[in-house]
Amino acid sequence: MDLIWDGFKEAIHLVVNCDPLVMSAAWRSIWISSLAVVLAAAAGLPLGIALALATFPGKRWVIAAFRAGMALPTVFVGVVCYAMFSRQGVLGPLELLYSPWAIVIGEFVLAFPIITAITHGAVKALDPRVGETALTLGAGPFRRWRTYISEARVGVVLAVLTAFGRCVTELGIAMMVGGNIKNHTRTLATATALETGKGEFARGIAMGVVLLVIALSVTIVIVLLSREDKE
Repeated sequence: MDLIWDGFKEAIHLVVNCDPLVMSAAWRSIWISSLAVVLAAAAGLPLGIALALATFPGKRWVIAAFRAGMALPTVFVGVVCYAMFSRQGVLGPLELLYSPWAIVIGEFVLAFPIITAITHGAVKALDPRVGETALTLGAGPFRRWRTYISEARVGVVLAVLTAFGRCVTELGIAMMVGGNIKNHTRTLATATALETGKGEFARGIAMGVVLLVIALSVTIVIVLLSREDKE
């Protein structure tokens, strides 16, 4: 118990004093996850809407695949990305392995099915008259899609926040394709694992507490939005 308490005190000390290693890892975690989620949203939102509106053979299996993708193990994604970015891999010539961009791509793979599946569910739950009304008012395809996003905005925001929460706390992808390189690819999750492995339990817990605060903040927003959606 003393160990955990020391970790909390160390966390407060590191944050108050803006410890360079903690701030660097925190900033890197946030910008990498944010970029991955923005890219995933750009692809996943239109696809989620299309899946909710379109009818085609095998649609049920496609939706099931995306829902299953929401639970993708980060280590598995890391292994696949590592194989692709290694010298013998398909993307080897790009020399992305052990770079922040490799982590961005890996987290994109993690976030994409989450955003697609949740967006599909949010649009599917809308009143069918939403699209019909927009069409009656002369809205073109792009305008209709904007209408769907606007009407399902709570679900869309939930999708984005859920994906961000998953990405910012993941360890497997960042460790395997990022390499946990100091001041280059080290994130809060990999820094926590490193400090704990070195026996620096207080500092490891401190890093974990900072990561926990970020994750809890996202979770609180999700809960508040969920209540608003129900009301």
